Amino acid sequence: MKKKGKRNKKNNSKTKILILILVLLIIGAGSVLGYKIIKDKENQETAVAEESNVEPIEEKTVQIFQGEDRPFAIMIDNHSDAWPQAGIQKAYMVYEIVVEGGETRLMALFKGADSEKIGPVRSARHYFLDYAMENDAIYTHFGESPQAASDIKKYSINEIDGIAEDGTTFWRVKDKVSPHNAVTSIAKLLTSANNKKFRMTSSKESVLNYVTDEVNLEEGQGAISVTIPHSQLQTVKYVYNEQNKVYERYARGKEQKDWDTKEMLTTKNIIITFCDNYTLSDKENKGRQGLKNIGTFDGYYITNGKAMKIKCIKNTREEQTIYQDLEGNEIKVNDGNTFVHICPINTNVGLEAPVEPANPTV
Repeated sequence: MKKKGKRNKKNNSKTKILILILVLLIIGAGSVLGYKIIKDKENQETAVAEESNVEPIEEKTVQIFQGEDRPFAIMIDNHSDAWPQAGIQKAYMVYEIVVEGGETRLMALFKGADSEKIGPVRSARHYFLDYAMENDAIYTHFGESPQAASDIKKYSINEIDGIAEDGTTFWRVKDKVSPHNAVTSIAKLLTSANNKKFRMTSSKESVLNYVTDEVNLEEGQGAISVTIPHSQLQTVKYVYNEQNKVYERYARGKEQKDWDTKEMLTTKNIIITFCDNYTLSDKENKGRQGLKNIGTFDGYYITNGKAMKIKCIKNTREEQTIYQDLEGNEIKVNDGNTFVHICPINTNVGLEAPVEPANPTV
């Protein structure tokens, strides 16, 4: 009987030890599990905090054409007596087209830009209205041809005419001679347009399909120099500045510089359209021109030292011009200012490619 009691005591001791070990194991496992749960929660909170601190990646937006400001389309005198001109570098697009006597005139478009002096401003020509309308622009000029006056009324175009203004919107400078010395500013034009109760915003999309990723025209032909003879009188030349990736502008063998800043005029993009111009038969007999620009025409898009052939399609005077590659796709245009040259159909444009280095003699 004594042996049995001793054995029971011994078994009880073992049982207690086993229970104690089991309890300790349970407590240990619980601690490990609890630690893991807490740690996972901390890690999750840390990840959420870190994720919330990550700045979102900003999408690139086009800089040259943005906002809802309605553009101004300003006629710029391009006679040699008008040089140098002011404010053109701030325009997002500039159209150059032949007028009477082999001269050309420019129409510079400004959207959301601020320029204290623009000009010299010159008179309207009716075919420039087509490009003012397709940009939904307020047309600004100093005088007008009879054809322009008729079409401005016909198409109900919002216009600011320096001759009809009160003397504050435009002013004449003393360092040029009349009629090449009338200038204006964006601030003056805004005041005039508001006084006339013109619509000041525009939801119209850009004529050009601007993109933020660089367009390099890998398959295009070399164009480090571009020569555009509009007429026997007016030849424009662009020379590519590889460092700044823009074209510097020359006309009639002279550098084109800003009137005030004295800096070279440059452009990121050049578009050329070939279409027929002709001399009008009217009572004034001044050799004024007309333009056959409705239809599909050949052209070039030039940027970053390369040129590609394109098609330029304008279906009506009011509709936007569509610029397509030869496969029918709308071209992508670099984010930057653009000079658009509307040239006679037989214009012999010169494109100069980079000179290839000579092969070394073996």
